[in-house]
Amino acid sequence: MAGIVGVHGIGKYNYYVAAGNSATGAAEAMRLKWDRYLQAALGGESRAYFSEVAYFSHLLHDRRPEEGPQAFAGMKGSAQQVLVGWARNMGLGERFTGALKLFTGWLLARLDSRSAAFASLFAPEVAAYLTDPARRERCQEAVRDTIRKHSPRVVIAHSLGSVVAYETLWANPDLEVELLITLGSPLGMRNVIFERLLPAPINGLGCRPAGVKRWVNIADKDDIAAIPPDLCGSFTGVDVEELVNLDWIDFHTAEKYLGCPALDPHLRPFLP
Repeated sequence: MAGIVGVHGIGKYNYYVAAGNSATGAAEAMRLKWDRYLQAALGGESRAYFSEVAYFSHLLHDRRPEEGPQAFAGMKGSAQQVLVGWARNMGLGERFTGALKLFTGWLLARLDSRSAAFASLFAPEVAAYLTDPARRERCQEAVRDTIRKHSPRVVIAHSLGSVVAYETLWANPDLEVELLITLGSPLGMRNVIFERLLPAPINGLGCRPAGVKRWVNIADKDDIAAIPPDLCGSFTGVDVEELVNLDWIDFHTAEKYLGCPALDPHLRPFLP
């Protein structure tokens, strides 16, 4: 069974480099890993669950991204704006009135190493996608072409990939999917992503793409990307919300989400 297309999240440029700067190679490496991760949730014999993982990380970078403290020092203004919005969703720096660079230094001193590593990847990639129309279009084309090629019954989108998948499905109403599963999605993050979505929310609400029959959202209660973890307050057409407790360290990884037992009842009807 290979009726699922995946859409990856942040921080996957290393797959591109490891594959000799090949997006095809990166996508295949991710597919093999995602099959193993999903096997942990579904059990039974090992099989190919994913037809392909739509790969777009290389389209958001001109070179290997830096992580950690050095990444904050060279962060572009658009990425700093995303960082500020994300931090305030976390309840940090709500009353800070200094310049962006001062805020970045202030924030870095208050984040633990895991959160800082996440932020150093999240902010630049989200900013590149949302503020560069050409990059945004190319990312959507990569997801569109993958879905169109395989005509999957299920799309599983993780992290930033849920934003790309959501917009791609809206932009291409001919793409019909029986089940969309979003994992650790930042779609509802106010003042960072939600207000910048295309199509724009109407009266404070987004809506399930017309070609999607059913939408399931799964988020870890401590996932610092999925703020808020539930999407029903921001979108109509979310059929099921699952709030899970994955791991206090690996709160946002595809491995933990794809290995989560909460996936089983939703995917089981699509297995042979």
